[in-house]
Amino acid sequence: MGDQITLGASDFVKVNITNSKTESVVFEKKFPKDISVADLKNKLEILTGGCAATMQVELYNGDNLVCKLDNNDALVGSFPIEDGMRFHVIDNFQLFTETVEKFDLTEEQYNQKEDSLRSFLKKNKLGKYNEEEMKKIEEKRREAAEEEARKAAECKVGLRCQVTTKNQPRRRGVIMFNGEVEGKKGVLIGVKFDEPLGVNDGSLEGKRYFECEPKYGSFVTPAAVEVGDFPPEETGLEDEI
Repeated sequence: MGDQITLGASDFVKVNITNSKTESVVFEKKFPKDISVADLKNKLEILTGGCAATMQVELYNGDNLVCKLDNNDALVGSFPIEDGMRFHVIDNFQLFTETVEKFDLTEEQYNQKEDSLRSFLKKNKLGKYNEEEMKKIEEKRREAAEEEARKAAECKVGLRCQVTTKNQPRRRGVIMFNGEVEGKKGVLIGVKFDEPLGVNDGSLEGKRYFECEPKYGSFVTPAAVEVGDFPPEETGLEDEI
């Protein structure tokens, strides 16, 4: 009899799940990292009503595409996946069959079908048919929106700040802009850094929002900004070649 392997907490990942047919349906599920992409698709088939043989799975961090899980033999843990990310299931077969059914059936007839995706979700109380889960998701969204609004209100133009973002050193500077940016969601904070640690000059996609030297400006979310009496750091970057 072979040895049993016990998975620790770090060997699992908790992610949200959406699909190309019902973008508003989000599940939060935990998966072991040592299963193959093929096994993952079988599990996602049960959750989304898609077909494991035809579905495509994409990994997102927020709205940013991280990668596509296009190797069925690869292990889930071999991809750069972290808790809180999202699997997005794309299934053309599902979209095609549901479109045909709804074209041929009235809404009342479709609601009465026992083999439809809607019926499956209702029976298993998944997605928008899980009232308790949807309340939790809505509460998290509300709390996140309130926190973002609170942080944004603190980011007044002219104040000193410190910016902390993933894979970047902490950067200090002055808040130059607070508002909506064309083509982006939500409120963004424009910061002029003390050193050339930014990515722009206060403009984005040809539209100017504030003035600064090239590589001194960036737009970040309110959550990344800490307002305070942060004196300029002398790093000597301007003297480097």
